[in-house]
Amino acid sequence: MEHHGSWTANESDLQTGRRILVDADACPQAVRRIVEKACIREGIDLVFFTDTNHEISAEYGSVIIVDQGHDSVDLAIVNRLKVQDIVVTQDYGLASLALAKKARAIHPSGKIFDESNIDFLLMDRHLSARSRKAGERFSRQRRRDGRDDNSFADNLRKLLAENT
Repeated sequence: MEHHGSWTANESDLQTGRRILVDADACPQAVRRIVEKACIREGIDLVFFTDTNHEISAEYGSVIIVDQGHDSVDLAIVNRLKVQDIVVTQDYGLASLALAKKARAIHPSGKIFDESNIDFLLMDRHLSARSRKAGERFSRQRRRDGRDDNSFADNLRKLLAENT
């Protein structure tokens, strides 16, 4: 396991070509397994990022642990992003930054973030935050199910095919 803060990884080990970078703090285990299998199958480097509040282990790839803090995981990912990397995240802001750096981004539900949807998603997030501040309540999100896993796996395959 690697730890950022006192970065112990040999960063050159992580620079071998195409990579998938996972915002692992809130990433479902099923998605992490799908990503691991895809990376093994495709021979792609895999890096999970988490903060000190979470314990993540990986059968394949590396785990980078950053200090706890607002957006610390997001910043660690953005600082290491390269063109053509794929970022797995639920965070629209991180997805937007990934797209700006010519990387690709995918939500654990399977939604591919791109130039056609990111502005709408960011605005929707902003309006929802304003509504919550004003005291509005929202219904909970539906539970994740096998359809999400299938959608994620299918769309991850599409992104990997684009990057070859």
